[in-house]
Amino acid sequence: MKHFSALLQFILGFFVGVLLLVSGTAALAYVVFYRLNTSPPKPTFAEEKQEETKKASNADSKAQETPNKTAQNSQEVVTTISESSLTTEEDLPEGAYKASVTWPSGLSLRAEPGQDAERIGGVGYKAELIILKTSSDGDWQNVRLPRSGQEGWVKAGNVEKIE
Repeated sequence: MKHFSALLQFILGFFVGVLLLVSGTAALAYVVFYRLNTSPPKPTFAEEKQEETKKASNADSKAQETPNKTAQNSQEVVTTISESSLTTEEDLPEGAYKASVTWPSGLSLRAEPGQDAERIGGVGYKAELIILKTSSDGDWQNVRLPRSGQEGWVKAGNVEKIE
């Protein structure tokens, strides 16, 4: 009877150990596959952060001003907007044209034409940019961002010319 009890304990312990091992592996696989199934967060580019900071600082400064200063600032804002619209309509260099980003997740703006070049910023989906020139191999395009004036290189074929 002692041998039977020891054998029964061994078999029961073996199955409990296998059950724990299988359930732990299944739980780990569930966690890994769940994380692989979720979409990554949308990347935020430097231009977007600057716009958010400007909007927040404008809202804070307007809230603290007196009504007379607010009226005066609104005239300044109108003047600034009209001046910025004039600079947006600047003459394009010869051979340059305006384009819009067609790549759904946006483009990386690089310092030099090449995948290994330093990333200096980004351009969001449907953002407007100015194509200045194309590299000799046709794989990269030199661009300028109209709002910030920042220049860099993006992968060719991910923009569409704006008429």
